[in-house]
Amino acid sequence: MKFLFATLLFVSLVLSSSFVQLSFAIPVMPTPTPAAPVPPPSPAPPSFCDGKCGERCSQAGVKDRCLKYCGICCRECSCVPSGTYGNKSECPCYRDKLNSKGNPKCP
Repeated sequence: MKFLFATLLFVSLVLSSSFVQLSFAIPVMPTPTPAAPVPPPSPAPPSFCDGKCGERCSQAGVKDRCLKYCGICCRECSCVPSGTYGNKSECPCYRDKLNSKGNPKCP
């Protein structure tokens, strides 16, 4: 009787350990399919940027530098704030661009 009881106990332990291993197994998740890439916004045409940046930099002390950085920002953001200074809230992309030192990039 003791032998039968010990055998049944041993078999139940072996079976329960196999079920424990199955319950702790990491489920295999299917690999997600990559989403279609979102195309970047189309850059503004040079004539648009030239005219807007010409207005923006008309009173700048260093006009050529102002035109250069305004042109870069205009092509990337497709907008230029109105006026010669300020009004950057009209174009958040233009407002939020920073240079490598953490200062505003766009005039």
